[in-house]
This record gives sequence, structure tokens and C-alpha cells, in this order.
Amino acid sequence: MTVELDEVRDFIADIEPFTRLPDAELDQLPAHMTMEYVRRGETIIRHGEGNDNLRIIRSGAVDVLGEDGVLLDRRDAGRSFGYSTLVGENSSRYTMVAVEDSLLLMLPREEFLALTERNPDILRFFSSQSLRIRAAAAELREDQSTDVLRTRLGDFKIDNPVSIAPDASIREAAELMEQHRVSSLLITGNGGLSGIVTDRDLRGRVVAKGLDSSLPVSGIMTPNPRTVTSDTLAFEAMIIMAEMRIHHIPIVDEGELTGIVTTADVMRLLRHDPIYLTADLSRRNSPEELRNAYSQASEVAVRFIERGASSEETSGIMTIAADALARRLLKLGEDRLGPPPVPYTFVVLGSQGRREMGLASDQDNAMVLSDDYVEAEHGEYFAELGSYVCNGLDTAGQVLCPGDMMASNPQWRMTVSQWIDTFHVWVTAPEPDALLHAQTFFDFRGIWGDIGLGDTVHNNAVGMARGARRMHAHMAALAAALPDAVMAGHFPSAAEAVNVIVDDLAYGDALMVKGSNGVGLARIVNAITARFEMS
Repeated sequence: MTVELDEVRDFIADIEPFTRLPDAELDQLPAHMTMEYVRRGETIIRHGEGNDNLRIIRSGAVDVLGEDGVLLDRRDAGRSFGYSTLVGENSSRYTMVAVEDSLLLMLPREEFLALTERNPDILRFFSSQSLRIRAAAAELREDQSTDVLRTRLGDFKIDNPVSIAPDASIREAAELMEQHRVSSLLITGNGGLSGIVTDRDLRGRVVAKGLDSSLPVSGIMTPNPRTVTSDTLAFEAMIIMAEMRIHHIPIVDEGELTGIVTTADVMRLLRHDPIYLTADLSRRNSPEELRNAYSQASEVAVRFIERGASSEETSGIMTIAADALARRLLKLGEDRLGPPPVPYTFVVLGSQGRREMGLASDQDNAMVLSDDYVEAEHGEYFAELGSYVCNGLDTAGQVLCPGDMMASNPQWRMTVSQWIDTFHVWVTAPEPDALLHAQTFFDFRGIWGDIGLGDTVHNNAVGMARGARRMHAHMAALAAALPDAVMAGHFPSAAEAVNVIVDDLAYGDALMVKGSNGVGLARIVNAITARFEMS
């Protein structure tokens, strides 16, 4: 075999269903294949057209569209398409469009049929794939109200996940993962879950550092991993994995390990649902390619509302899309500008910080910089990064904040110490501006970078607020005292209403609210603002 055929043979030997073929078949198969290159946006097969080749995606990605143009599936390297026309009527039920420049391996009809005749398992695999995609198309055509995001993990989890004892060697763990073709291994001992090892751990903690593979696997595991139960919704699992930036989450029921779910499992579930349209931001490589991505997420959220989703679920969908969009822009920004000169956290505020975004939410974000930050040396980098991300979000449809509460504004790029000092001023001197800032900034959540920097600031701020009885009094009195005249439109803005009422409040102990714990300060002002804006 030539080098090229050897590479093709090695490629198909690792993908389903060809992993099931005997070596002799694998050795012969590449010689019957040809290659096809298609450009992004090119239609490969149209609905109703004939097709005489099984196509295997060597690189790139291809969308499978139904008769009405609805996305049914997105297939990337290692997956195939075109098989339904090879075993039935030679008229495609779907349209296949390249969404990336793609290299395809093509196996002609006669070779495909001969292969399946010799290896019936191959035919059964492709027949099941055809049934699955037809079922997905039928479900969308019927517009059923079932929402896959409400599916419980117990309905599709991987039962009896592969596990190993903590005193097993790293080599034994790697061999077990290879044997079972899994990307993670659970570490169990003393009747419970003690850790998890992933293929990323093997690359980063063993291979990259030249670690002795005879050492115990417990030395490279992530101890006490986050777990969920079988009753957890797919929606919740998606939020948890996105928030923690993990790809595997074990399932523990009543103290017993019962399964595991991966991001790939959830994404396969979502491929049958319109939310999948917004799940591919990682493939877009510039703000221009991300244009209208947030607007498209809003359209998806509207479809979920029409299908009976709750406001909490819809807000969660919007938040997931906004977080993913910001993270992608931050990654692109760092690729463009180079690694950050000092650690930082990009934080989201307000409704996005609370995971309660609406369809028309604008941007509210900021940066927390390490105390090692020096303006003269590092200021230009973070100014450019802030502008790049905020302008990119605007291009994507998440509009700029009218009040300029964004990381592009140097006022909202501060060190950890400066942020803590600023919160102290807001908490101890609750003037009108401070209360309005509390509306936004107490909902403070890091989504990128050194998350610990943001956590330090937020924990300090909440700690200060818990003991700020005077601020509690002003916030509570403000919520209670807003007169009906304000609702009737006697003030030009919510901010003006807040100014007037705070100026009228007595500044003493008589207004203090017993039992207030400092949690939810932003919600009080939010409620006031919402009531005002509805008038």
C-alpha cells in the first residue's frame, strides 16, 4: 500500500462502522475509494437527486437538511452520508451542504453493496442511521411539543461506566480506556467515586510532562468531580458543563455510581432540536463569521417559547448562547493579541450574571485584573481585548450597553483590590448611583480566564453587603416607597425615580430592615426598574 492509502486505512479503521471490519477488508477498502474536495457553502447532494456514492468526511463538516430546509444533523470528520440512496430508492430524501471546506472519501455503490453483502453488520449500522434521521425529520415536520432539553439524563446516560481502582497504574488506566474506546475513566474505591481521568489529563499531565506511567492513576485524576443524578435534566447538565468547562459528568444516585454523560451525548440529543442551530460557535473564526449569532439564538428561544418552554428555560438558553459567544470572542481575541500579560477574569453582570437574560438583553460585562497589573505596561492589551470582544458581541446581535457598563470602558477594567475598594464605597455610601450600580454589579459571574479572581471580588462584595444594614434599609425602602405617580410616568427614567426617592429617605436606623441578609440586592432595584418601565 502507498503512504496515502495507509493513511486512509488508518483513518477508517478508527471510525464506525468500519472498526468492525476484519483487517483483510480494511487493507483492501482504500483502493476502491476516491477523494472529493468541496468548498464551504457548496451543495453536495440535493433533495430528490440520485446519488451513487457513500461519502465519508475526512475533514470539514456537512449539514443534513430536511425537505423544508430545517437542519436535521451536522456531521463532522469520521461521519458519513449518502447511504440511504445506495440501499433503497435512488432519490435523496435530504440536502447535504458543506458548512466548512471539506475533504470527502467516496466509495462507489457497487463496492458499498459488495462490502455490506460480505459484512452484514455494516448494512445494519447504516440502516439504523437512516431510521434515526428519518425519525428526526418526522418529529420536526409534526412540530411536536416535546422538548429534548427536558429529557432526564437517566434516559440516555451511559450505564456501567468504565472504572478502575485508584492504586492502578497510569499505564493500566490508559490501556483500559483504549480497550473500551472511551475518553474518560472513573476512579472508584471504598464503594464510591473518588475521581475522574480524561484523555486530556493523559495528554497534559502525563505525556506532555514525561510522567512515569507506572505511577498510580490517582496522582493525575481530578478528585471529587462534580456529579448529577439520573433525574437531572439535559438542560441543567448542559449549563453545568458549559459553566465548569468540563466534558464529562458522572451520575450518582443515592450514593451509588450509576452512569456518566458527556457533552457529546447531550449534543447528539440536541441535533434533533432547533437549539442545535446555535451550538456551533467554536467553528467560527472571526467576529464577521459570528455576525447575528446572538440574534439567531433569540429566534431559537422564541421557537422554544412557542413550544411551551418556561421563562426560566428560555432565559437559560439565551444565557448559554451569550456565554459561549463571549468565550469564543475572548479566545479569538487572545489568539490575535497574544497571551494576556497578567491573569484576568472576564465577568458578565446583570441579567447575564444571574442567567436570566431576555430576548433583548444588552451587554453588561467587565474585567477583573490581577493585582500585578501595571497600566503603563499592560493597559493597551486589555483595552484592545475589551474593545474587540464588546464590538464583536455587538456585531453578533448583543447590543452595546447604553450606560457603557462594558469591558471596553476603562472604568470597568480594574484590579482585584480596586474592585473590592469600589464595592466598599458602594456598600458604605449608598447614594443613588451606588444603588444603580448594585443593580448590575452584584450579579457578578466570571466566564473566562482566571475565574478565581472574579470569585474573590464577588465573595468580598457579598460579605460586605451582608453587614451593610444601612444599604439594606435604602434598598428595601426604595422598593416599598416608589409611589404610583412614578408608575404613571411622572419621571423620565427609572434612574431619576431612584434619585428622587433616595433623596427623600431618612438616613437613619429607623429604616433598617431586620433579618435582611444582603442577598438579592440587585433584584430589589431590578423590580423597581421593571415596574417603572412597564408604566
